Amino acid sequence: MPNEQFEKAFTTFDAYNANDPNLEQFEGKEVPKELLYGQRMTDRLNEFSPEAPVYLQLAARCQHIGRWEIPRQSYPMDRKGYLQWRTAEKMHQSKVADQILQSCRYDSGTIEKVKGLLMKKGLSTDADTQVLEDVICLVFIEHYLDDFAAKYDDEKVIDILQKTMKKMSARAIADVGKIKLSDRMSRLISRAAGH
Repeated sequence: MPNEQFEKAFTTFDAYNANDPNLEQFEGKEVPKELLYGQRMTDRLNEFSPEAPVYLQLAARCQHIGRWEIPRQSYPMDRKGYLQWRTAEKMHQSKVADQILQSCRYDSGTIEKVKGLLMKKGLSTDADTQVLEDVICLVFIEHYLDDFAAKYDDEKVIDILQKTMKKMSARAIADVGKIKLSDRMSRLISRAAGH
């Protein structure tokens, strides 16, 4: 059951992400993009892994905390620049999460677990990191894939989907079938999966 400390952490994460100047249309309102993303991560984690430990729930909620504070354009617009930006983002998110969790009086063990998850430590070996990665991929496919794919041709989208699926567990890939997708995305996911 959520306790006061847990509620305070979520409220503080959300208050931080409410500062995101990038807005997204949601249910007829404009909502800060990363605030909505954090809520979608929690919803998906609760569905995918309802017994997730507290540190995993915290990591999911603050997965993109303060993401807008390091613009993608501040790094070269190539693969190397993208990877440098992703690393800088992970470090920034870990630092912000650390400060918030300390302010909520979480113990150092919990804080280190959250930071390790945000840094994606042990992606292929750690069960908690895999669950977080599965949730990230499912949220991307459900809420962001259509807009993202609109910028690319089918072959490029299939390549991206294959790379995404390589990071997912068999259970998460099976869960993609439960997501309502556009005709184009259903077709491309089917092709990416080799069906």
